[in-house]
Amino acid sequence: MIIIIHYNEIALKKGNRDYFEKKLIRNIKERVEKEFPEKLKEISRFPGRFIVELDEDLDKEHVENVFKNIFGIHDFCFVIEVAQDLESFKKEAWKIVKDTHFETFRVETKRSNKNFPLTSEEINREVGGYIFDKLKEKGLEPKVSLKNPDKICFIEIFNKKAFVFSKKIKGAGGMPVGSSGKALTLLSGGIDSPVAAYYGMKRGVDIDFVHFHSLPYTSEASNEKVEALAKKLLKFQKRARIYMVPFAEIQQQVVMNTPEKLRVIFYRRMMMKIAERIAEKNKYKALYTGEAVAQVASQTLENIAATNDAVNLPILRPLIGFDKLEIIEVAKKIDTYETSILPHEDCCTRFVPKHPETKAKLEEVLEAEKNLDVEKFIEKAVKEMEVVSIK
Repeated sequence: MIIIIHYNEIALKKGNRDYFEKKLIRNIKERVEKEFPEKLKEISRFPGRFIVELDEDLDKEHVENVFKNIFGIHDFCFVIEVAQDLESFKKEAWKIVKDTHFETFRVETKRSNKNFPLTSEEINREVGGYIFDKLKEKGLEPKVSLKNPDKICFIEIFNKKAFVFSKKIKGAGGMPVGSSGKALTLLSGGIDSPVAAYYGMKRGVDIDFVHFHSLPYTSEASNEKVEALAKKLLKFQKRARIYMVPFAEIQQQVVMNTPEKLRVIFYRRMMMKIAERIAEKNKYKALYTGEAVAQVASQTLENIAATNDAVNLPILRPLIGFDKLEIIEVAKKIDTYETSILPHEDCCTRFVPKHPETKAKLEEVLEAEKNLDVEKFIEKAVKEMEVVSIK
């Protein structure tokens, strides 16, 4: 089984392209070896593309699903290698189209080997004409369409190799995971935060998670659900950690020592401060959240600003301009939605005020925060947290 992989954005990296290509090759190897142990024969690197050779006995649909979820791949194709001559192109092209139903078709050739005697347009005409004549022999009335054909026969010629195939499969796009450093995502168990993590991974960020729980006041279901969500996201990266942080005592102190309307702001600020401390100790470069402007009371511009003030690390919010239906659509696509909507007791639903502040004034927040022993709570939470490895 031979697969040609094309990338897109990596090609724009100029002097750094080698670094990104190697990251993508590493990720492909790791994913293939995890899913199909001892089935990888070789990965070869050529300008603008890779060739992956696998054992022939693999399930093609399974292979396709694996490669669809590797960030950095723009598209990929299951191909047949042929000799670099026109007659071989004709015969193999006919083999892959003769038993399929279509009314219009075209041949599309990419020829990076400029020593080949025919141009791409000449190959298209010769092979297209051959297919046309063979279809006429079968009593069909074929039509060539250069814009929107039902069927395309692709030919790629580069170096001393040539390949024929009939389908390009869209990849995940983005950048190879691990090529942009690592960050922490605040994972709540809801719909939004796994989608935010997905978009971080898509930009090449290696994502780990931090989850705040209210045990023993809530059940283990919340933590189990978060682990299940993290496992769902492992189809995009090799492994992950979850920092399970106890939060109940902090919530109690916030309730007892701060104005009721500001409770949610202080929950968010304390979460960010603890996540930042974990990040500093483990060399994470940013925090990710699933926040979107105006979705809930804590996500107004004023309240987001009050949250940002709590830390120095960048807080990245890839969903900031999404509406809920758009987020749900992505969650369904990446298969986290059904897990996210399972009932659980979220720590933030405890002690939520009836009328939370929607336009917090930073001066008021900072003044009220003087009633909290912030550093003590951070150190205690980090000391008592558990780290779960997901593979």
